[in-house]
Formats: sequence, structure tokens, C-alpha cells
Amino acid sequence: MEGSQGNSDSHIGVDDTEEWQERLFHLSQIALKGKKRDLVLQLRNLARECRSTNPEFADRLMALLRNAPVKGDSTRQIESSGIPLDGNSRLPLIRVLETPTLEIEPIYVSRVWGLLNQIVRERISASALAESGIDPTRTALFIGPPGVGKTLAAKWVARELKRPLAILDLSAVMSSFLGRTGNNLRAVLDFARSRECVLLLDELDAVAKRRDDVGEIGELKRLVTVLLQEIDEWPARGLLLAATNHSKLLDPAVWRRFELIVEFPLPERELIGSYVRNQMKFKKSDPWPELFAHALDGESLSQVRHVVDRVRRYTAIEDCSIEVGSVEILSQIARSAPTNMRRNLAIAIVSEGLMSQREASRTTGVSRDTIRKYVHEQSVSGR
Repeated sequence: MEGSQGNSDSHIGVDDTEEWQERLFHLSQIALKGKKRDLVLQLRNLARECRSTNPEFADRLMALLRNAPVKGDSTRQIESSGIPLDGNSRLPLIRVLETPTLEIEPIYVSRVWGLLNQIVRERISASALAESGIDPTRTALFIGPPGVGKTLAAKWVARELKRPLAILDLSAVMSSFLGRTGNNLRAVLDFARSRECVLLLDELDAVAKRRDDVGEIGELKRLVTVLLQEIDEWPARGLLLAATNHSKLLDPAVWRRFELIVEFPLPERELIGSYVRNQMKFKKSDPWPELFAHALDGESLSQVRHVVDRVRRYTAIEDCSIEVGSVEILSQIARSAPTNMRRNLAIAIVSEGLMSQREASRTTGVSRDTIRKYVHEQSVSGR
């Protein structure tokens, strides 16, 4: 939220009374439902948003949160909620987010956004589809490397649909007694099927491996068969999402069961720059987002987020500007990177006029002579 130009709410960074009232109402809902973890997440987001307009308020709020740690639910509370438990350990087999909230708003390429919005719009327009004798998408598979936002996408879908999100804990489902694993899996699916929620089967490859894998025993192969049957019979009113970092490990029959495949690529430079600009409140004229985009090219959005947090921590500890913190963290990234990456970053910095050769050399550790040589070669070849 942006700071206002002098209204009574400017001290907390709110420029829209209706927006603030709506947010307060949402926080009250979460608190009254006893969802302490969700409440803590929302308050952390509020503190971060108010940091630039009223740091004193943000510090007070963060201090309050630090002194009120979130306690885990007791087993008795879990049992009374109907969440299935492992028969041996009595640990919950799934984690249920009654009111899904996002630590950050996701940033995806347009193709991914199109498919995610399709899932949501089909659910919202379920009546119109029913009149045409068509059901909304029941199952979707999210694939891509770690840290590209697959789990975040499931939270976003559940939030947009205003449904709880049930996340399968595969470490709990995969019992040391594989015969019990089949029962655990059925218990989870039966629980999700009986409720209007979004079910996420995370790390699907841990269960749904290729059945021709000679290294796997017969019981695990039968488990895959059980899973395929459950996916086939998933009701139209429910939404089953699955995610995997290792799509090549999946049994070929698994692919055919999902109605929609959403591939999450690593973020492009433009997306990285946009994320950095939004999270660190840079102006359009500031060069830092482009610098980070070059330095983090090929990294996951999760890694980009870690770098943004490093900058914030550095500026807080050293009590310096975001620009000084950016230079320091960029320098750390560059100096620990391979030679080719450091050289390419230095050339990009100078070629785009973001820094002088001296500043680029100091930031990346690449000599000025090397920078000068490659920039000259680049300018000659571009003529």
C-alpha cells in the first residue's frame, strides 16, 4: 500500500479508507477463526508494506510478532477437525490452510498466467459450463524446477476460489510399511473428496514413479495404480492439483490422467527485474532491478527472493540506503560467480550505461582492461 498525501491514515501507509477497512475486516475474520499462523503472515506483510512510510509502526508490529510465537495445534485439535492421521505415528497426513494467504504475489510468464486464470474462471463459471454439459477442469499437473512457484500457484488458485487448500505431506504418507502407505493415500484423498477444497499433491514423483523402474518393488508399483484410479474418479466439484520437480520420473500413465499440464519455466530477466523493482520499491529510473536481473539470470524466483531479503537485512543492520545495500549484495553475488558470469555481468552493466567501467570493476571484480576489451569488441561487432 502506498502512503497518502496527508490524510489521517498516512501514518500507517494507507491511502484508501475502504481498502483499509476491508483489510481490517479480513484480519478480524482470520483472528476469530483462530487461524493464528495466517494472522501472523498477514501482519508480517502489513509491517513490510508500512516500512517505507512509517518504520516506527513497522518495528512495533514486528516486535509484537516476535514476542507472540505461533504454537502448533495439538493432536486432539487435529483429530477433532477430521484431518486424517497416520495410523502408527498419529501425525497428520495433510496440512490444511483454511484461508490461503500469499507471502508474495506471484510473477509468471503470460502462458502460465493464462492457464491458472483458466482454472479459476472455469470454477467461477461452473453453472455456464454445466448448461453446456461440460465440467470444469478437475485435475492439473504443475511441472518445473524447484523454486519457480508451483506451490505458490496452488495457494493463489485456492485464494482466488476462496477455498481451503489441503497439501499432501508425502513424508507422512510414505510409511515404512508400504501396505500402510496405500491406506494413508486413500485416507487423504477421501478427506479432500468429501470437502469443497483444493487438494495439492506436492512432489508427486515421490509416489507416482514409472512402474517399469526395476529399482522399485511391487508394492510401490501397486500404489501408483491406486493413485491413477483415484485421479480418474476425482469428482467434478473438486479440484486436484499435483506438482513435481522431476517430471521425467513420472509414470507415463500419470500424464494422461491430468486434464491440464502447466509448465513453470525459470523466470526471464524481465520478470526478475519486475519482481526486484516491486519488492524493493525502486523507481522506474533506478538501474538496480536490471542489474539484479543480469546477476540472477537463470535462477529461480525463490532464489531471487532470497537475494532481495539479503539486501533488506544488510540495509537494516548497516543502517544504509537500499542503493548501498544493493551494491554490496551484487558484489557478493558477482565475486562468488563463475568467471564467465562475472564478465558478462560487468559488460552488461557498462554497455547499458548502468555503471562506469571503474564502478563495474569494483562491483564484479573484473579488471577494467577486460571490461574495456569486451565492451569494445561488442561495439565493433554490433556495427
